[in-house]
Amino acid sequence: MADQSEISTLPARTSEAPMPLARPGNLAAIIGRIEEAVDEETAGIRASTGFDLKASNARKSRYLYELTRAMKGANEIEFLEQHREGLARLRQKLAKNEAAILAHLNAVNEVANLLKSAIQRAEADGTYSAGEFGWARA
Repeated sequence: MADQSEISTLPARTSEAPMPLARPGNLAAIIGRIEEAVDEETAGIRASTGFDLKASNARKSRYLYELTRAMKGANEIEFLEQHREGLARLRQKLAKNEAAILAHLNAVNEVANLLKSAIQRAEADGTYSAGEFGWARA
């Protein structure tokens, strides 16, 4: 254990210390992991109704957090120039992912509407419904 005299000679930590610059290799690896996660999610949504969206979203959030941390202290213009291709690929994959998610949501909505209609038809025998008298308009 260090004695008190050694500790007092150490420089104090300040919040003004320069942030270490992000390494381009790290950023490329993080972008690659995000691409992989988006690809897996897109394939999972298209292939299986049991795909775990919650776990996939947690994974993507974790990678976006890593990217944000890696970007601290980095020059944004240099980052965009160095990773233009990776970001363009990611943008395309995100567009495909969005289309898959929207298709999935539309399918879920359609099934929900079919179930709703079937339940309404099963519960109504038409004898005393407001619709039979023309009072209720859908």
